[in-house]
Amino acid sequence: MPSDLQQIEAALQTYFDGLYEGDTGKLGAVFHEVAHLFSITDGKLNDLPRAAWFDAVRNRKSAQSQDLPRRDWIVSIDQSGPTTAIAKVQCQIPPRYFTDYLTFVKLAEGWKIVSKTFHTDTH
Repeated sequence: MPSDLQQIEAALQTYFDGLYEGDTGKLGAVFHEVAHLFSITDGKLNDLPRAAWFDAVRNRKSAQSQDLPRRDWIVSIDQSGPTTAIAKVQCQIPPRYFTDYLTFVKLAEGWKIVSKTFHTDTH
């Protein structure tokens, strides 16, 4: 049986694949249905429910369809207990470059992302 760390790494790979391909099926496999995404714009907190984010993903061209370079990696994983972890990852959809903090919980169906807090740089 894979370790918790291996399971989290596998979930992160599915996340990276879903982002690059624009595949909400893959993203839905790792994001809990009540997950939210958070970011800051002009000093104000943005709170985006998973469903609204999936709509945005479906309505934009994927990085893969634009033949954009793929560069995504795990910076760190911190598992604080048997059912909670946080991962810091970096990925890109040029000209946007993201640092994501993904909060995981382990449920009966496996490790799920319940929140994503992210920062975007544009080059």
